[in-house]
Amino acid sequence: MTYVMGFVIAVPTENKEAYREMAEAAAVVFKKHGALSVVEAWGADVPEGKLTSFPMAVKLEPGETVVFSWIVWPSKEVLETGNMAAMNEFEETGLMASHLFDGKRMIFGGFETIVEA
Repeated sequence: MTYVMGFVIAVPTENKEAYREMAEAAAVVFKKHGALSVVEAWGADVPEGKLTSFPMAVKLEPGETVVFSWIVWPSKEVLETGNMAAMNEFEETGLMASHLFDGKRMIFGGFETIVEA
C-alpha cells in the first residue's frame, strides 16, 4: 500500500495565485523524486469548529485561507529518499517561497494507507 504525507496550512488569501504557481512547480519536483501524486486544495467550505477544526488547528487569521494538501508515495522508504532529494532541490533553486505562508502553523504527518479504493 502507498504512504501519504498530509499538510494543513494557512495561506494569505491574496497569495492564492503565487501559492498555486509555487505548488504546481513543487509538484513536478516531488514527482521527479518518486511521488505518485500531489494534491493542493484551496479551502472553499472550511467551517470554524467548537472544539477543533482546520481553521483552529492552523490558528487561521483574518484574510487567510486553509489549504489542505497531500502527497502520495509508493512507500515510506521512497518518501524518505525522495522527499530529502526534493528538499535539497528546493533549497538550491529557492522554489519553496516561505513568504507565502507561515510554516510555524503548518500541521503535517505521514500516514500508512489502510484502504485505497
